[in-house]
Amino acid sequence: MNSTTNTKNAIVIGSGIAGIASAIRLQLKGYAVTVFEKNSYPGGKLSAFKSGEYRFDAGPSLFTMPHFVDELFELAGKNPRDYFQYIKHDKSCHYFWDDGTKLEADSDVKKLSKKINEIFQVSPSIIEKKLKKAAHINSVIGDLFLEQSLHQVKNFLNLKTVKAILKMGGLDIHKSLHQANQDDVKHPKLVQLFDRYATYNGSNPYKTPGIMGIIPHYEHNIGTFFPTEGMNSITTSLVKLAKDLGVDFIYNKQVDEIVLDESQKQVKGIIIEGNFLQANLIVSNMDVYFTYKRLLPKIKSPQRTLSQERSSSAIIFYWGIKNEFPELDLHNIFFSKNYKEEFETIFDNKSMHSDPTVYINISSKIAKSDAPKNSENWFVMVNAPANEGQDWDTLINETRKNIISKINYVLKTNIEDLIETEEILDPRSIEGKTLSYQGSLYGTSSNSKFAAFLRHPNFKKNIKGLHFVGGSVHPGGGIPLCLLSAKIATSYA
Repeated sequence: MNSTTNTKNAIVIGSGIAGIASAIRLQLKGYAVTVFEKNSYPGGKLSAFKSGEYRFDAGPSLFTMPHFVDELFELAGKNPRDYFQYIKHDKSCHYFWDDGTKLEADSDVKKLSKKINEIFQVSPSIIEKKLKKAAHINSVIGDLFLEQSLHQVKNFLNLKTVKAILKMGGLDIHKSLHQANQDDVKHPKLVQLFDRYATYNGSNPYKTPGIMGIIPHYEHNIGTFFPTEGMNSITTSLVKLAKDLGVDFIYNKQVDEIVLDESQKQVKGIIIEGNFLQANLIVSNMDVYFTYKRLLPKIKSPQRTLSQERSSSAIIFYWGIKNEFPELDLHNIFFSKNYKEEFETIFDNKSMHSDPTVYINISSKIAKSDAPKNSENWFVMVNAPANEGQDWDTLINETRKNIISKINYVLKTNIEDLIETEEILDPRSIEGKTLSYQGSLYGTSSNSKFAAFLRHPNFKKNIKGLHFVGGSVHPGGGIPLCLLSAKIATSYA
């Protein structure tokens, strides 16, 4: 374990992206940091694997706001490009509807609005206004909700925050995202397109508040990016930085308990494999549900927080495809014919819809070495409910057939004959590999206008030295927000 005389020790539990970022920030603050990871590899969901001759990123496939990654290298006085390379991608996504409609959506707003006008006869000004609105929402509440704690009174006692709160009534917080999109873009296919941004935090567009209209800002006004060595290179580059700074990583070790002092008001350390290890500060990158249930069994759990509705999960098929499809890009969406029914099936019926919206990520479109010549690596994902004991084997078999049928119909192909290798991830295995409760990808859902305030804070007010990071706590899931959770949590160290 990392320890230096007269240096405070910090332990990070879990090496997800937030855990790694926390370790870097704490090491730079003068702590001797040790990261304990139950798996044999770092990254949590942001990891990679090979299947035959195909390489796959296991988890997140969309990269936005790369400056939050660069910031960690810059804080350490390093040149980010010495560790990590990425490019800006000119397309945000290729969209397909069952009636034959296709949209190759540019990241550039002007190009996107012009193309939408050509295909849907919707004025470019409507799309430009929609994305200006997204930028406005970000300017009003981005700092307030994403870059500081919502659980410190002092953060609300300033003029900027007061002004932001006063403006929130005009940011569609009292409408659902679907209602806001109907009002703004009207065309049903474009409403569906903008509704899909609710899935970026595992929520239902018919329930999540319209303020989530902030999300397209990051994809279109800032842009989409691609790490030239795959998404997993975000993990590997940050681990290298952390190690260069002196952080210790210990794998295949699962922490058993967080130990508090007799007053239960301060951390003392951890128990791991029956041994006690001292720490002045502990950061849990484990899902907050399991942090309480497994690591803090002697204190009262915040039941209201832990019983909140979980975000959606996913069923993912990793397919090695022995063919190339020029009509597909890095990111592709095949929309369901009935979006509302799909989300009702997921969130209300806790099941899989017979006509799911299908997302296909193909990193070999850019990173050619990710697949053999004349082949492609398909990361095929559909939204799924959190695991509550459903018959997943049956649901996976049915969903696979429905996905193949949809792809065949839209692309006029027979995709099953082209699948050379296959791996599957489902809510059960997501929970098993990453300890995300019920396999939810983003902790709790945001199907309420109060959801941001109900997320667990990045610290425990009555326990000194205990901090929480990752997608299950404030400010939420996804790479940028997980990185911000580390920034917020360590600011109190």
